[in-house]
Amino acid sequence: MAGPPAEIEQRLRDLGEFIREQRRSTQLSLRKLAARAGVSNPYLSQIERGLRKPSAEILQAIARALQISAETLYVRAGILDRAPEAPGTEQAILADATLGEHQKQVLLEVYRSLRRTGSGPAAGPDAVPPQGSAGGARG
Repeated sequence: MAGPPAEIEQRLRDLGEFIREQRRSTQLSLRKLAARAGVSNPYLSQIERGLRKPSAEILQAIARALQISAETLYVRAGILDRAPEAPGTEQAILADATLGEHQKQVLLEVYRSLRRTGSGPAAGPDAVPPQGSAGGARG
């Protein structure tokens, strides 16, 4: 049966490409990421090339070293199914077929940065009104 093995191979290549893009976006060398994740350089290289299927524990270590959600890697590896309910912001970005991988990563970095700094939506009297609503400019 050619379908499932081909699908698994493609998923592993996609996972490896995603990990490589994450590593490069954080400006980590392969050696440095491998050290932070506690895996060997050759093993990480094989994962990035889609030649090896990492365990959930290895994915968790890689995610921690990259400072990303382990769930994101689990979904990409096929270990965890995407949530059937309405997608969260990160899942919506990842699922958007109109965005390239680099664009998705940049959006995710900005989103996560805002979440870490606590820059959530404004609420209360100082909230910025939606475009087109009444209200003058402050000055």
